[in-house]
Amino acid sequence: MTTVSSRAGTAVVVGWVGSARDRVAGARGLLEDAARPGATPRLPIGDYAAVLVYSDRIVLMRDYHARIPLFFRQSGGRVNAVSTSARCLGDFEELEHSYFCRYLTGNLAQPHSELTPFSGVHRILGGEVVELSVTGQMRGSVRRHAGEVDDLRESTAVGLGLSGAGKNLRLALENAVGRRVGRMTACHVSGGTDSTSIALLTARLLGTGQGRGEDLVLLAGRFDSGELAGEQRYLAEAMREICRHAPAARPLIADVGDVADFDDFEHHAGDADEPYAHAFRAPFWTRLHGAAAELGCDILMTGCGADPIADANPLHLHKLARTGQLRQMTKQARARAAGTERGVRDVVYDYVVRPALPLAAERITALLRRGTVLGGLGSFARPRWLRSEFARAHGYREASIAESRFVFGRRPEESFFEAANYLAAPDAVSWNRARQDGFFLSHPFLDREVTATMRSLPIAATFHPGRPKAVLREAMEDLLPARIRDRAVKVPFDQLYAHGLRKHGDELIDLCRSARHPLVAEMFDIEVLCRAVREAQLGVGNAESWDRMNCSLALVAWLERLGPHTHAPARPVEATSLTDGSCS
Repeated sequence: MTTVSSRAGTAVVVGWVGSARDRVAGARGLLEDAARPGATPRLPIGDYAAVLVYSDRIVLMRDYHARIPLFFRQSGGRVNAVSTSARCLGDFEELEHSYFCRYLTGNLAQPHSELTPFSGVHRILGGEVVELSVTGQMRGSVRRHAGEVDDLRESTAVGLGLSGAGKNLRLALENAVGRRVGRMTACHVSGGTDSTSIALLTARLLGTGQGRGEDLVLLAGRFDSGELAGEQRYLAEAMREICRHAPAARPLIADVGDVADFDDFEHHAGDADEPYAHAFRAPFWTRLHGAAAELGCDILMTGCGADPIADANPLHLHKLARTGQLRQMTKQARARAAGTERGVRDVVYDYVVRPALPLAAERITALLRRGTVLGGLGSFARPRWLRSEFARAHGYREASIAESRFVFGRRPEESFFEAANYLAAPDAVSWNRARQDGFFLSHPFLDREVTATMRSLPIAATFHPGRPKAVLREAMEDLLPARIRDRAVKVPFDQLYAHGLRKHGDELIDLCRSARHPLVAEMFDIEVLCRAVREAQLGVGNAESWDRMNCSLALVAWLERLGPHTHAPARPVEATSLTDGSCS
C-alpha cells in the first residue's frame, strides 16, 4: 500500500500506477490528475485500486484490468466502508443469493460483475471511477473500457505484414515489461514461448544498466516424472539463454513433482475472499510463489494471456459471416481447421454459430450428448446438480444471458479481448496471499498497450495456419532459442488434474456430503454433484464441464469455511480505510 498527501488531498493506492518501481510518483500523479472537481480522471496503465480523498469529495477507482479488488459497503444510501476484501465488509449471515447464480455461470462471471457474496457490499469494476461526497453519499460513477480509449483503428494497420506486426508487438511488450520491473523482479519460466519471451525481455532490460542482474529471479517448477517431465529440456535451454543476457540472474527451480491439483483444497478454496473456481490449481502456484516470497520479490511476471491475446483472433470468422463475406469465412475456417487438426464444421460451430446463439447452441449440444452429468455441459447452461428451484428463484437464466452477452457481445471479435483479460490470468489465490508473499502477480501480455496493438492488427498479419502465435514468434525471433521458438505444442497440465482427482476424489465427495451450510443443500443436488466428480475421475467430460464442476466444489468449500472466525468489521471511509484484505 502506498499513501501520499499533498495540498490537493490524500491518495491510498494498492499496487502501482505507471511504473512498479516508482509507486510514490504514480500515486502522486493519480492524486493530482483527479484533483479537478467535475473532471473524470484518466486511468493510467498499471495494476492498482485507489481511494483519493479531497476536501470536497472521495474518489474510488480501479485500473482497467482489475487485478487488485476494491469493494464498498453501502447502507441507507451511504457508503460507510471501503476495502480490498469483500469478506471484511460483509455479514456472513446476509448472503446475496443472486451472486451465486452469476458465479456459477462460468469462470469469467465474478470479476466483471458488480455483485458480491454479501448483501450491501458492491464491487468497483475494472475501469470504473466512483465519486462520493465526504459523508459517503454516492454522487455517480463512470466506467470506461480499455478499447474506448486505446482504439487503434484497423485502418491504421491496413497492409501491415507479419514483419511489421512483429515489430509493433515487440515494442508494446518491451514497454509492458519495463513498466512492471520492480525492486526485485521474479519471472515465471516454464520453457514455453510465452513465459520465456517475458523473462528474456526482462533480462535484456536489466542487462542494459536499467537494473542490477541480481534484481532478477527466474522461477520455475520441476517435474521429474510424468508428461510434464518432458518440459525440462525446454526449461533448461530457456534458463541458459536468459542467464546469457543477465548473468547475475538467480534461477530458482522448485521441486513440484509431489504436487497434485486439489491438494489441501478446503484450505485454498475456503480461505479466499470470494469463491474461487481455480482453487484446485492453487497448490502448484503456492509452492512456486512461496519460494519467490522468501527472496523478497515485489513483482512476479508471468506469460499468462499470450494464448488469447498474442494469437490470431478466431472470432474474426464471426465478423466475416456477419458482414456477408461467406467465401472468405469458409476459406479461413478451412485453413484454421487444417492448422489445428479440427473439422471445418467444429470451427464454424465454435466461432460463428455459438457466438451468435450461445444459449441455444448449448441446449442443442446438451441434447446431443445426453447420458452423463458432464456430457454436453458448456459455459452457460444450468449444470444438472444446480437445483432448478434455486436457479429460477435467483435468476440463473438472466445471469446466463448476461454472461453470454459479456463473453460474445454485439461484436464478438471485440468482446474477445475484454473476456480474455478475465479468463487468461485468474489469480485470486495470489491476491489472497499477497500480504503474506509480499509481491503482486503481473501479466505483460494483458497490458493495455499490448492488447491495443493486437486489436489493431489485420487478420492477414496474425493468422498463419499451423503456426500459432505467429506474430509473437516473429517479434521474438532474435531472442528466443530456436527449439522454443519453433515448438507448436506445449504439454498441458491435464495429468496434474487427473492425478489430483484420483488422489482426492473421495475427499471431495465427502466434502459435499458432509457440508453443513444450509445454502449448500438449498443450491445443489449433492448426489448429482458427486456423480460429476466420479465421471471426471473416469475422464468423462471436457475442460468446460470440469470447470463448471470445479466452480461448484470451490463454492461448497468456501461456504463451509464461512463463519464468524473469518469476519471482522472494516474501517470507515477515510484515507486509511483502504485495507489490504487482512480484516484487521
